[in-house]
Amino acid sequence: MTPDHELLRRYTRTRSEDAFAELVRRHVNLVYSAALRRVNGDMHLAQDVAQTVFTDLARKAGSLAHRESLTGWLYTSAYFAAAKMVRTENRRRDREDKFMREPAHTPAPEPEWEKLRPELEEAMHELKEADREAVLLRYFENRQFAEVGTRLGLNENAARMRVERALEKLRAVFAKRGLTTATTLASVISANAVQIAPAHLAAALTTASIAAAGTGTFTYLKIMTATKLKLGISTILVASAATALVVQHQTQTALRDENQSLQQQLAQLKTDNSSFSNQLENVGDSKKLPDDQINELLKLRGEVGALRRQLDEVGKLREENQQLREAEARLQVSNESMGMTAALEKFNANEVQVVNTMRQLGIAGRVYADDNNGQYAMNFDQMTNELGGLYKSPLLDNIDFVNVGKVNEQYPQMVIFREHNPRQTPDGKIWKRIYGLADGSVQTATSYDGNFEAWEKANTYSPPPNQ
Repeated sequence: MTPDHELLRRYTRTRSEDAFAELVRRHVNLVYSAALRRVNGDMHLAQDVAQTVFTDLARKAGSLAHRESLTGWLYTSAYFAAAKMVRTENRRRDREDKFMREPAHTPAPEPEWEKLRPELEEAMHELKEADREAVLLRYFENRQFAEVGTRLGLNENAARMRVERALEKLRAVFAKRGLTTATTLASVISANAVQIAPAHLAAALTTASIAAAGTGTFTYLKIMTATKLKLGISTILVASAATALVVQHQTQTALRDENQSLQQQLAQLKTDNSSFSNQLENVGDSKKLPDDQINELLKLRGEVGALRRQLDEVGKLREENQQLREAEARLQVSNESMGMTAALEKFNANEVQVVNTMRQLGIAGRVYADDNNGQYAMNFDQMTNELGGLYKSPLLDNIDFVNVGKVNEQYPQMVIFREHNPRQTPDGKIWKRIYGLADGSVQTATSYDGNFEAWEKANTYSPPPNQ
Protein backbone atom coordinates (compact mmCIF):
# COMPACT_ATOMS: atom_id res chain seq x y z
CA MET A 1 0.00 0.00 0.00
CA THR A 2 1.36 3.42 -0.99
CA PRO A 3 2.27 5.43 2.18
CA ASP A 4 0.32 8.58 3.01
CA HIS A 5 3.28 10.89 2.47
CA GLU A 6 3.93 9.48 -1.02
CA LEU A 7 0.31 10.10 -2.04
CA LEU A 8 0.44 13.62 -0.61
CA ARG A 9 3.71 14.39 -2.41
CA ARG A 10 2.22 13.11 -5.67
CA TYR A 11 -0.77 15.37 -5.18
CA THR A 12 1.48 18.34 -4.34
CA ARG A 13 3.69 17.84 -7.40
CA THR A 14 1.11 16.90 -10.06
CA ARG A 15 -2.25 17.83 -8.50
CA SER A 16 -3.26 14.18 -8.94
CA GLU A 17 -6.90 13.93 -7.97
CA ASP A 18 -6.59 10.13 -7.82
CA ALA A 19 -3.88 10.41 -5.15
CA PHE A 20 -5.96 12.80 -3.08
CA ALA A 21 -9.07 10.63 -3.52
CA GLU A 22 -7.13 7.64 -2.15
CA LEU A 23 -6.11 9.67 0.93
CA VAL A 24 -9.73 10.66 1.54
CA ARG A 25 -10.98 7.10 1.06
CA ARG A 26 -8.30 5.81 3.43
CA HIS A 27 -9.08 8.19 6.31
CA VAL A 28 -12.70 9.29 5.83
CA ASN A 29 -14.10 6.81 8.38
CA LEU A 30 -11.69 7.98 11.09
CA VAL A 31 -12.39 11.68 10.48
CA TYR A 32 -16.14 11.21 10.14
CA SER A 33 -16.40 9.11 13.33
CA ALA A 34 -14.35 11.54 15.43
CA ALA A 35 -16.48 14.43 14.16
CA LEU A 36 -19.73 12.51 14.76
CA ARG A 37 -18.89 12.06 18.44
CA ARG A 38 -17.95 15.73 18.89
CA VAL A 39 -21.19 16.99 17.26
CA ASN A 40 -23.32 14.63 19.35
CA GLY A 41 -24.41 12.37 16.52
CA ASP A 42 -25.50 15.00 13.96
CA MET A 43 -24.55 13.35 10.65
CA HIS A 44 -24.84 16.54 8.60
CA LEU A 45 -22.55 18.50 10.93
CA ALA A 46 -20.11 15.57 10.95
CA GLN A 47 -20.01 15.69 7.15
CA ASP A 48 -19.39 19.45 7.27
CA VAL A 49 -16.50 18.86 9.68
CA ALA A 50 -15.04 16.20 7.37
CA GLN A 51 -15.36 18.67 4.48
CA THR A 52 -13.41 21.29 6.47
CA VAL A 53 -10.67 18.83 7.46
CA PHE A 54 -10.02 17.51 3.94
CA THR A 55 -10.17 21.01 2.46
CA ASP A 56 -7.42 22.03 4.94
CA LEU A 57 -5.48 18.94 3.88
CA ALA A 58 -5.65 20.01 0.23
CA ARG A 59 -4.58 23.58 1.08
CA LYS A 60 -1.70 22.52 3.34
CA ALA A 61 -0.54 19.56 1.24
CA GLY A 62 2.88 21.09 0.62
CA SER A 63 3.71 21.60 4.30
CA LEU A 64 2.34 18.18 5.34
CA ALA A 65 4.08 16.11 2.66
CA HIS A 66 7.00 15.35 5.02
CA ARG A 67 4.79 13.50 7.54
CA GLU A 68 5.13 9.73 7.41
CA SER A 69 1.48 9.30 8.46
CA LEU A 70 -1.50 11.67 8.33
CA THR A 71 -3.61 9.79 10.88
CA GLY A 72 -2.70 11.95 13.87
CA TRP A 73 -2.94 15.24 11.99
CA LEU A 74 -6.36 14.39 10.53
CA TYR A 75 -7.69 13.22 13.90
CA THR A 76 -6.53 16.41 15.64
CA SER A 77 -7.87 18.60 12.83
CA ALA A 78 -11.26 16.88 13.11
CA TYR A 79 -11.25 17.51 16.86
CA PHE A 80 -10.71 21.26 16.56
CA ALA A 81 -12.91 21.72 13.48
CA ALA A 82 -15.80 19.92 15.19
CA ALA A 83 -15.38 21.98 18.36
CA LYS A 84 -15.54 25.19 16.34
CA MET A 85 -18.57 24.02 14.40
CA VAL A 86 -20.39 22.99 17.59
CA ARG A 87 -19.85 26.46 19.05
CA THR A 88 -21.13 28.07 15.84
CA GLU A 89 -24.15 25.77 15.71
CA ASN A 90 -25.02 26.44 19.36
CA ARG A 91 -24.92 30.18 18.82
CA ARG A 92 -27.14 29.81 15.76
CA ARG A 93 -29.66 27.71 17.64
CA ASP A 94 -29.75 30.20 20.50
CA ARG A 95 -30.80 32.90 18.03
CA GLU A 96 -33.45 30.79 16.33
CA ASP A 97 -36.77 29.70 17.83
CA LYS A 98 -37.16 26.73 15.54
CA PHE A 99 -34.61 24.44 13.98
CA MET A 100 -34.47 21.08 12.26
CA ARG A 101 -32.01 18.34 12.96
CA GLU A 102 -31.75 14.89 11.43
CA PRO A 103 -30.59 12.41 14.11
CA ALA A 104 -28.07 9.73 13.35
CA HIS A 105 -29.54 6.25 13.09
CA THR A 106 -26.88 4.07 14.70
CA PRO A 107 -27.17 0.84 16.64
CA ALA A 108 -27.54 1.05 20.40
CA PRO A 109 -24.01 1.40 21.82
CA GLU A 110 -22.55 -0.76 24.51
CA PRO A 111 -23.06 0.61 28.05
CA GLU A 112 -19.32 1.16 28.64
CA TRP A 113 -18.86 2.80 25.24
CA GLU A 114 -21.77 5.13 25.99
CA LYS A 115 -19.81 6.38 29.04
CA LEU A 116 -16.54 6.78 27.16
CA ARG A 117 -17.90 8.24 23.91
CA PRO A 118 -18.47 11.88 25.08
CA GLU A 119 -15.02 12.03 26.71
CA LEU A 120 -12.94 10.15 24.15
CA GLU A 121 -11.67 13.09 22.04
CA GLU A 122 -10.83 15.24 25.08
CA ALA A 123 -9.01 12.32 26.69
CA MET A 124 -7.11 11.49 23.49
CA HIS A 125 -5.86 15.06 23.22
CA GLU A 126 -4.38 14.94 26.71
CA LEU A 127 -1.90 12.38 25.37
CA LYS A 128 1.34 13.43 23.72
CA GLU A 129 1.27 13.32 19.93
CA ALA A 130 3.40 10.17 19.71
CA ASP A 131 1.14 8.27 22.14
CA ARG A 132 -2.01 9.53 20.43
CA GLU A 133 -0.65 8.42 17.04
CA ALA A 134 0.06 4.94 18.41
CA VAL A 135 -3.48 4.53 19.81
CA LEU A 136 -5.03 5.82 16.59
CA LEU A 137 -3.10 3.43 14.36
CA ARG A 138 -3.67 0.36 16.56
CA TYR A 139 -7.22 0.76 17.92
CA PHE A 140 -8.92 3.31 15.63
CA GLU A 141 -7.53 1.97 12.34
CA ASN A 142 -7.02 -1.58 13.73
CA ARG A 143 -3.55 -2.00 12.21
CA GLN A 144 -1.18 -4.84 13.14
CA PHE A 145 1.78 -4.03 15.38
CA ALA A 146 4.20 -4.57 12.50
CA GLU A 147 2.42 -1.92 10.42
CA VAL A 148 2.18 0.42 13.42
CA GLY A 149 5.93 0.06 13.85
CA THR A 150 6.53 0.86 10.19
CA ARG A 151 4.45 4.04 10.49
CA LEU A 152 6.24 5.13 13.68
CA GLY A 153 9.74 4.09 12.63
CA LEU A 154 9.93 1.26 15.23
CA ASN A 155 10.26 -2.49 15.13
CA GLU A 156 7.23 -4.64 15.95
CA ASN A 157 8.15 -5.26 19.59
CA ALA A 158 8.90 -1.58 20.25
CA ALA A 159 5.60 -0.64 18.61
CA ARG A 160 3.77 -3.08 20.88
CA MET A 161 5.38 -1.52 23.97
CA ARG A 162 4.60 2.02 22.71
CA VAL A 163 0.93 1.11 22.17
CA GLU A 164 0.58 -0.59 25.57
CA ARG A 165 2.12 2.37 27.41
CA ALA A 166 -0.09 4.80 25.49
CA LEU A 167 -3.19 2.75 26.34
CA GLU A 168 -2.32 2.81 30.04
CA LYS A 169 -1.88 6.59 29.88
CA LEU A 170 -5.30 6.87 28.22
CA ARG A 171 -6.80 4.70 30.96
CA ALA A 172 -5.26 7.02 33.56
CA VAL A 173 -6.76 10.07 31.80
CA PHE A 174 -10.21 8.46 31.95
CA ALA A 175 -9.67 7.70 35.63
CA LYS A 176 -8.91 11.38 36.35
CA ARG A 177 -12.25 12.20 34.72
CA GLY A 178 -14.05 9.79 37.04
CA LEU A 179 -14.47 7.04 34.44
CA THR A 180 -13.16 3.70 35.62
CA THR A 181 -12.61 1.57 32.53
CA ALA A 182 -12.60 -2.19 32.37
CA THR A 183 -9.63 -4.18 31.20
CA THR A 184 -11.35 -4.39 27.80
CA LEU A 185 -10.74 -0.68 27.02
CA ALA A 186 -8.83 -1.60 23.87
CA SER A 187 -11.60 -3.82 22.50
CA VAL A 188 -14.29 -1.24 23.33
CA ILE A 189 -12.44 1.45 21.39
CA SER A 190 -11.62 -0.88 18.49
CA ALA A 191 -15.25 -1.93 18.14
CA ASN A 192 -16.85 1.50 18.38
CA ALA A 193 -14.39 4.34 17.70
CA VAL A 194 -14.58 4.27 13.90
CA GLN A 195 -17.89 3.93 12.06
CA ILE A 196 -18.50 3.54 8.34
CA ALA A 197 -19.05 6.94 6.72
CA PRO A 198 -22.12 7.44 4.49
CA ALA A 199 -21.90 6.01 0.98
CA HIS A 200 -20.27 8.28 -1.61
CA LEU A 201 -19.03 10.68 1.11
CA ALA A 202 -15.38 10.10 0.16
CA ALA A 203 -16.01 10.97 -3.49
CA ALA A 204 -17.98 14.08 -2.55
CA LEU A 205 -15.29 15.20 -0.09
CA THR A 206 -12.56 14.75 -2.70
CA THR A 207 -14.38 16.90 -5.23
CA ALA A 208 -15.36 19.65 -2.79
CA SER A 209 -12.02 19.76 -0.94
CA ILE A 210 -9.90 20.15 -4.09
CA ALA A 211 -12.29 22.77 -5.42
CA ALA A 212 -12.41 24.73 -2.16
CA ALA A 213 -8.62 24.68 -1.97
CA GLY A 214 -8.48 26.19 -5.46
CA THR A 215 -6.21 23.45 -6.84
CA GLY A 216 -8.52 21.31 -8.97
CA THR A 217 -9.62 21.53 -12.59
CA PHE A 218 -13.38 21.23 -12.02
CA THR A 219 -15.89 23.66 -13.49
CA TYR A 220 -18.41 25.37 -11.27
CA LEU A 221 -21.24 23.27 -12.71
CA LYS A 222 -19.34 20.03 -12.03
CA ILE A 223 -18.70 21.03 -8.42
CA MET A 224 -22.35 21.93 -7.82
CA THR A 225 -23.66 18.68 -9.31
CA ALA A 226 -21.06 16.38 -7.70
CA THR A 227 -21.07 17.81 -4.17
CA LYS A 228 -24.11 17.08 -2.03
CA LEU A 229 -22.74 18.20 1.33
CA LYS A 230 -24.23 21.10 3.25
CA LEU A 231 -21.71 23.88 2.64
CA GLY A 232 -23.93 26.75 3.83
CA ILE A 233 -21.45 28.26 6.24
CA SER A 234 -18.61 28.33 3.71
CA THR A 235 -20.94 29.73 1.02
CA ILE A 236 -22.07 32.60 3.25
CA LEU A 237 -18.48 33.54 4.10
CA VAL A 238 -17.38 33.50 0.46
CA ALA A 239 -20.49 35.39 -0.68
CA SER A 240 -20.07 38.12 1.92
CA ALA A 241 -16.42 38.61 0.93
CA ALA A 242 -17.30 38.78 -2.78
CA THR A 243 -20.37 41.07 -2.57
CA ALA A 244 -18.45 44.30 -3.13
CA LEU A 245 -16.67 42.93 -6.19
CA VAL A 246 -19.93 41.61 -7.68
CA VAL A 247 -21.64 44.99 -7.26
CA GLN A 248 -18.71 46.76 -8.86
CA HIS A 249 -18.70 44.33 -11.78
CA GLN A 250 -22.45 44.76 -12.34
CA THR A 251 -22.10 48.55 -12.25
CA GLN A 252 -19.28 48.50 -14.76
CA THR A 253 -21.24 46.19 -17.11
CA ALA A 254 -24.33 48.42 -16.97
CA LEU A 255 -22.27 51.53 -17.69
CA ARG A 256 -20.58 49.90 -20.68
CA ASP A 257 -23.93 48.76 -22.12
CA GLU A 258 -25.51 52.21 -21.64
CA ASN A 259 -22.48 53.92 -23.11
CA GLN A 260 -22.58 51.72 -26.23
CA SER A 261 -26.32 52.32 -26.70
CA LEU A 262 -25.93 56.11 -26.42
CA GLN A 263 -23.05 56.13 -28.88
CA GLN A 264 -25.15 54.20 -31.42
CA GLN A 265 -28.04 56.64 -31.02
CA LEU A 266 -25.71 59.61 -31.36
CA ALA A 267 -24.18 58.18 -34.55
CA GLN A 268 -27.65 57.70 -36.08
CA LEU A 269 -28.75 61.22 -35.15
CA LYS A 270 -25.56 62.69 -36.58
CA THR A 271 -26.30 60.89 -39.84
CA ASP A 272 -29.88 62.20 -39.91
CA ASN A 273 -28.70 65.71 -39.00
CA SER A 274 -26.14 65.67 -41.77
CA SER A 275 -28.81 64.59 -44.25
CA PHE A 276 -31.15 67.44 -43.34
CA SER A 277 -28.27 69.94 -43.31
CA ASN A 278 -27.39 68.93 -46.89
CA GLN A 279 -31.00 69.49 -47.89
CA LEU A 280 -30.85 73.01 -46.45
CA GLU A 281 -27.63 73.79 -48.30
CA ASN A 282 -29.06 72.53 -51.58
CA VAL A 283 -32.19 74.60 -51.24
CA GLY A 284 -30.22 77.62 -50.06
CA ASP A 285 -33.08 79.00 -48.10
CA SER A 286 -34.60 77.19 -45.15
CA LYS A 287 -37.91 78.91 -45.74
CA LYS A 288 -38.30 76.97 -49.02
CA LEU A 289 -38.46 73.71 -47.02
CA PRO A 290 -41.86 72.50 -45.93
CA ASP A 291 -42.79 73.46 -42.39
CA ASP A 292 -42.96 69.83 -41.27
CA GLN A 293 -39.36 69.18 -42.41
CA ILE A 294 -38.15 72.34 -40.68
CA ASN A 295 -39.85 71.28 -37.46
CA GLU A 296 -38.35 67.78 -37.77
CA LEU A 297 -34.89 69.26 -38.32
CA LEU A 298 -35.18 71.50 -35.28
CA LYS A 299 -36.39 68.54 -33.22
CA LEU A 300 -33.47 66.42 -34.36
CA ARG A 301 -30.99 69.18 -33.54
CA GLY A 302 -32.46 69.39 -30.06
CA GLU A 303 -32.11 65.65 -29.61
CA VAL A 304 -28.50 65.82 -30.81
CA GLY A 305 -27.78 68.46 -28.17
CA ALA A 306 -29.41 66.29 -25.49
CA LEU A 307 -27.40 63.24 -26.58
CA ARG A 308 -24.19 65.25 -26.48
CA ARG A 309 -24.96 66.21 -22.89
CA GLN A 310 -25.67 62.56 -22.11
CA LEU A 311 -22.40 61.59 -23.76
CA ASP A 312 -20.61 64.04 -21.48
CA GLU A 313 -22.28 62.34 -18.53
CA VAL A 314 -21.15 58.95 -19.83
CA GLY A 315 -17.60 60.30 -20.02
CA LYS A 316 -17.80 61.34 -16.38
CA LEU A 317 -19.19 57.94 -15.42
CA ARG A 318 -16.41 56.25 -17.38
CA GLU A 319 -13.84 58.31 -15.47
CA GLU A 320 -15.47 57.44 -12.15
CA ASN A 321 -15.53 53.80 -13.23
CA GLN A 322 -11.80 53.87 -13.95
CA GLN A 323 -11.16 55.45 -10.55
CA LEU A 324 -13.24 52.68 -8.96
CA ARG A 325 -11.20 49.97 -10.69
CA GLU A 326 -7.94 51.62 -9.61
CA ALA A 327 -9.20 51.86 -6.02
CA GLU A 328 -10.22 48.19 -6.17
CA ALA A 329 -6.77 47.21 -7.43
CA ARG A 330 -5.09 49.23 -4.66
CA LEU A 331 -7.36 47.60 -2.08
CA GLN A 332 -6.50 44.14 -3.35
CA VAL A 333 -2.77 44.87 -3.22
CA SER A 334 -3.17 46.30 0.28
CA ASN A 335 -5.10 43.21 1.47
CA GLU A 336 -2.49 40.88 0.01
CA SER A 337 0.29 42.88 1.64
CA MET A 338 -1.47 42.85 5.01
CA GLY A 339 -2.08 39.11 4.74
CA MET A 340 1.56 38.44 3.89
CA THR A 341 2.73 40.66 6.75
CA ALA A 342 0.51 38.86 9.25
CA ALA A 343 1.64 35.45 7.99
CA LEU A 344 5.30 36.50 8.20
CA GLU A 345 4.86 37.80 11.76
CA LYS A 346 3.25 34.50 12.78
CA PHE A 347 6.03 32.54 11.07
CA ASN A 348 8.78 34.55 12.83
CA ALA A 349 7.05 34.29 16.21
CA ASN A 350 6.86 30.51 15.84
CA GLU A 351 10.54 30.38 14.88
CA VAL A 352 11.54 32.35 17.99
CA GLN A 353 9.47 29.99 20.12
CA VAL A 354 11.14 26.90 18.64
CA VAL A 355 14.63 28.41 19.01
CA ASN A 356 14.02 29.19 22.69
CA THR A 357 12.73 25.67 23.24
CA MET A 358 15.82 24.20 21.56
CA ARG A 359 18.07 26.25 23.84
CA GLN A 360 16.28 24.97 26.92
CA LEU A 361 16.61 21.41 25.59
CA GLY A 362 20.32 21.94 25.02
CA ILE A 363 20.82 23.03 28.63
CA ALA A 364 18.66 20.19 29.96
CA GLY A 365 20.54 17.68 27.79
CA ARG A 366 23.93 18.78 29.12
CA VAL A 367 22.68 18.67 32.70
CA TYR A 368 21.36 15.15 32.18
CA ALA A 369 24.67 14.06 30.63
CA ASP A 370 26.64 15.51 33.57
CA ASP A 371 24.51 13.45 35.96
CA ASN A 372 24.77 10.26 33.89
CA ASN A 373 28.48 9.75 33.18
CA GLY A 374 28.44 11.94 30.08
CA GLN A 375 25.64 9.97 28.39
CA TYR A 376 22.88 11.91 26.59
CA ALA A 377 19.25 10.96 27.12
CA MET A 378 17.50 8.78 24.55
CA ASN A 379 14.07 10.45 24.87
CA PHE A 380 12.24 13.20 26.73
CA ASP A 381 10.81 10.81 29.33
CA GLN A 382 14.34 10.30 30.71
CA MET A 383 14.75 14.09 31.14
CA THR A 384 11.62 14.76 33.19
CA ASN A 385 13.50 16.34 36.09
CA GLU A 386 15.79 18.41 33.88
CA LEU A 387 12.98 19.70 31.67
CA GLY A 388 10.65 20.75 34.47
CA GLY A 389 7.54 22.48 33.14
CA LEU A 390 8.84 22.20 29.58
CA TYR A 391 8.22 18.41 29.71
CA LYS A 392 4.47 18.90 29.19
CA SER A 393 4.85 21.52 26.47
CA PRO A 394 3.26 20.56 23.13
CA LEU A 395 6.31 22.09 21.45
CA LEU A 396 8.25 18.91 22.27
CA ASP A 397 5.95 16.96 19.94
CA ASN A 398 7.63 18.69 16.99
CA ILE A 399 11.22 17.98 18.09
CA ASP A 400 13.17 14.77 17.35
CA PHE A 401 16.28 13.21 18.86
CA VAL A 402 18.88 12.81 16.10
CA ASN A 403 22.19 11.76 17.72
CA VAL A 404 22.56 10.32 21.18
CA GLY A 405 25.57 9.01 22.97
CA LYS A 406 28.34 10.29 25.22
CA VAL A 407 29.38 13.92 25.33
CA ASN A 408 32.46 14.48 23.19
CA GLU A 409 33.85 18.01 23.02
CA GLN A 410 35.60 17.17 19.73
CA TYR A 411 32.23 17.34 17.94
CA PRO A 412 30.54 20.55 19.17
CA GLN A 413 28.55 20.97 15.93
CA MET A 414 26.98 17.52 15.96
CA VAL A 415 23.18 17.62 15.74
CA ILE A 416 21.36 16.37 18.86
CA PHE A 417 17.84 17.75 18.36
CA ARG A 418 15.92 18.58 15.17
CA GLU A 419 12.65 20.27 14.34
CA HIS A 420 10.37 17.43 13.16
CA ASN A 421 8.85 19.21 10.15
CA PRO A 422 10.60 21.87 8.05
CA ARG A 423 8.60 25.11 7.67
CA GLN A 424 8.07 26.97 4.41
CA THR A 425 8.18 30.76 4.55
CA PRO A 426 4.88 32.55 3.74
CA ASP A 427 6.23 33.76 0.38
CA GLY A 428 7.02 30.15 -0.56
CA LYS A 429 10.63 30.94 -1.51
CA ILE A 430 12.61 28.94 1.06
CA TRP A 431 12.25 26.28 3.76
CA LYS A 432 13.69 26.47 7.26
CA ARG A 433 14.54 23.86 9.89
CA ILE A 434 15.92 24.47 13.39
CA TYR A 435 18.58 22.24 14.99
CA GLY A 436 20.04 21.93 18.50
CA LEU A 437 23.76 21.09 18.57
CA ALA A 438 25.95 19.21 21.03
CA ASP A 439 27.52 22.38 22.43
CA GLY A 440 24.09 23.73 23.36
CA SER A 441 23.87 26.19 20.47
CA VAL A 442 20.97 26.46 18.04
CA GLN A 443 21.23 26.82 14.26
CA THR A 444 18.59 27.46 11.58
CA ALA A 445 19.27 25.77 8.23
CA THR A 446 17.61 26.93 4.99
CA SER A 447 16.74 25.11 1.77
CA TYR A 448 15.14 26.09 -1.52
CA ASP A 449 13.41 22.71 -2.03
CA GLY A 450 12.72 21.53 1.53
CA ASN A 451 15.57 18.97 1.43
CA PHE A 452 18.03 19.21 4.35
CA GLU A 453 19.89 15.92 3.84
CA ALA A 454 23.17 17.54 2.79
CA TRP A 455 23.20 19.91 5.76
CA GLU A 456 22.33 17.14 8.21
CA LYS A 457 24.94 14.81 6.75
CA ALA A 458 27.62 17.44 7.32
CA ASN A 459 26.59 17.72 10.98
CA THR A 460 25.79 14.07 11.78
CA TYR A 461 28.08 11.07 12.23
CA SER A 462 27.12 7.43 11.74
CA PRO A 463 27.80 5.67 13.93
CA PRO A 464 28.02 8.61 16.35
CA PRO A 465 31.71 8.92 17.33
CA ASN A 466 30.73 10.03 20.82
CA GLN A 467 29.28 6.66 21.81
